[in-house]
Amino acid sequence: VAALVPLLRKSGVERPVIQAAARRFGAIAWMAISMSVVTGLVQLARLDVKVRGNTALMIKLGLVGLSVGLTFVHQEVARDVSPGMRGLMEATLLVLGLAILFAAVSLV
Repeated sequence: VAALVPLLRKSGVERPVIQAAARRFGAIAWMAISMSVVTGLVQLARLDVKVRGNTALMIKLGLVGLSVGLTFVHQEVARDVSPGMRGLMEATLLVLGLAILFAAVSLV
């Protein structure tokens, strides 16, 4: 959405249309996050991954939890905060996503 909104604004798309696109993206994003969590839990059970003492797994789970929480906050307050704050939240979510990917790779 962060890349799409400026393009829509430049194209002259009206604000209600942009907001509807952002809401739709949010709904799809929550489905993707839910599926990622569910499939991650299934893989943990299927592969019999030890949870206790698994530092990389705990870091990844912590990052996922932080990402989900920040995504929720971003979605709830994005329309009420400055563009700079929205950009900061989006950049933080990007960094968290990359950290989660790194943690996932280190679990292999």
